[in-house]
Formats: sequence, C-alpha cells, structure tokens
Amino acid sequence: MKKIILISIALVTFLSCDIAKQVAGEILLPPTGGGETSLTNTEVISGLKEALSVAINNSSSLASKLNGFNGNDLIKLPFPQDAIAVKDYLTDKGLFQGQIEKFETTLNRAAEDASATAAPIFLNAIKNMSIADGFAILKGGNGAATNFLREKTTAELVAAFSPIAKNSMEKVELTKYWSPLVSKYNLSTVFTGKEKVNENLDQYVTTKAIDGLFVLMASEENKIRTDPVARVTDILKKVFGSLDK
Repeated sequence: MKKIILISIALVTFLSCDIAKQVAGEILLPPTGGGETSLTNTEVISGLKEALSVAINNSSSLASKLNGFNGNDLIKLPFPQDAIAVKDYLTDKGLFQGQIEKFETTLNRAAEDASATAAPIFLNAIKNMSIADGFAILKGGNGAATNFLREKTTAELVAAFSPIAKNSMEKVELTKYWSPLVSKYNLSTVFTGKEKVNENLDQYVTTKAIDGLFVLMASEENKIRTDPVARVTDILKKVFGSLDK
C-alpha cells in the first residue's frame, strides 16, 4: 500500500511540474532540424518575433530611402496596368512625355514616403503569434514568416496604410502629374469609344507599396534562415541555427 501511495504522489508531482512548465512555455522540445540544441516554446516564439522584427525594420528602412522603390526593379511601381492605355495613347501622340516620366518617378516617391511609417503597423501584428504558428513558420522554409504576416494582416494593413499612402501622394504632389495625363486620355474616349480611366490612385499605390515591402521582408527573412552572419542576436542564432545541417 505504501508503495502505491508513493508512486501516486510521484506521478502527481511529475504531472504538476510538467503542466507548470507548459504554462510557462518551457517544455523542452526535440531538435527541430539538424542541430543538437533543443528549443523551448518560448525560444521559438521569441526567435520568430525577433526574425520578423529584423526583417520588418530592414525592409522598411530599405523601402523608405530615396529610390528605395524607384531604384529597385524588384519592387518599382510601374505605370498602372489598368491605365496602360493612357501611357500608350499619349506616347503614340507624343504628348506629355515629360509628365509621364515625372509621374512614374513621383508614383514611387509616394510609396517610399509611405513606407517610412509602415514598420509599427507590421510590428504590432506579430505580438500575438501562437506556439503552433511559431513551429509551423520555423519549419515552413523560405518566406514562411513573411507569408504568415501577409495572410494574417493584409486587410488590416490596407486599411491602416491607405490614408498614409494618400497623404504621401499629396505630399509629393502626385496628382499634379497624373491628372493632366488621364484627363487628356479621357477626353479622347469620346472619339475612340474606349472606357475612361479612374483617376483615383489610392488603392494602386497602397497595394503596390505593401506588396513591395513584403518582397523585401521575404528577402530579409531568408537571409536569416540561410546565412549565419545575418543572425544578429543570440536568440536568432539559437533558433535558426537549429535548422542548420
């Protein structure tokens, strides 16, 4: 009987400690990759948040500098596809060529200006990452953390980013170059029978600016995954080092 009681006490004690550790996020997990180091839930979440924070800050900094968009072919905003007929028409007619070039440059200046205020919006979105999310992202390969952020926050980001982009367009006087171009084209539709083009650029700049930031974020995230030199903190070295073979 004494043995049974002792075994029961030991089992309860073990389970109690196990539950306490789980609540604290300190369950030791087996190595997640080819490394030797086991990781706790807390470490994985901390490492993923740190990686996203680094990627967000780096990408926002790159995007918001002069020519961050305009000088980067990966994310440069082109003439809006829906309005490409405007560009073709005006180019064929030899009209407003200088304004077309200024418009395309200024379009990217608006995206660069808006990106300067994007980091806090992205950072706020990673605060409540779950343990399940963390391990799925860690094992998900290149771009997994960026894709997680895109899936979870795009709608919220668009809502928050849209007024910023609009203010940025006003700041760089984008419509000063856009309105003469589209107005000239829309007048021609009376004779060509083509549809008029919407003059509102808010959605275009917002969507393209956010897309560009995600492209840069994925690049920064993948550096951390594949290049030990990019792991600039101890937690990044431990978490992503566990994936090294």
